[in-house]
Amino acid sequence: MKVKVINKSKHGLPQYQTAAAAGLDLNANLDQDIELKPLERVLVPTGLFMELPVGFEAQIRPRSGLAFKHGLSVLNSPGTIDADYRGEVKVLLVNLSNEPFVVKDGERVAQMVIARHEQIQWEEVALLEDSERAAGGFGSTGK
Repeated sequence: MKVKVINKSKHGLPQYQTAAAAGLDLNANLDQDIELKPLERVLVPTGLFMELPVGFEAQIRPRSGLAFKHGLSVLNSPGTIDADYRGEVKVLLVNLSNEPFVVKDGERVAQMVIARHEQIQWEEVALLEDSERAAGGFGSTGK
């Protein structure tokens, strides 16, 4: 699938790191480093603007290495970029560790996965079909 993109960053376009990767790594596009203190959050610009086809979304997700090694995550994970959004792609990073983390220009801060989605039409009813799970919620299926 082709996606129209404007790259106003100092970096190349996001790339898949392996042949079977689902996510493209997004790079920070910064004029100066950002120090992210414990429990702080920041919008990290990427310099990318895109036009997704209708019926698709971009999901912004944490990078597992940054999460494991440094406690960084995407706060609204996964963040959603709708097909009609034309603004700059930004990453809402949060530092969940006890140590400050410095985000540097060009650093791969998140990954972006393109996914197909559907829109629904509500059908109001008086009853829902029964299921094996029924109304069992959090923890109802075991550990």
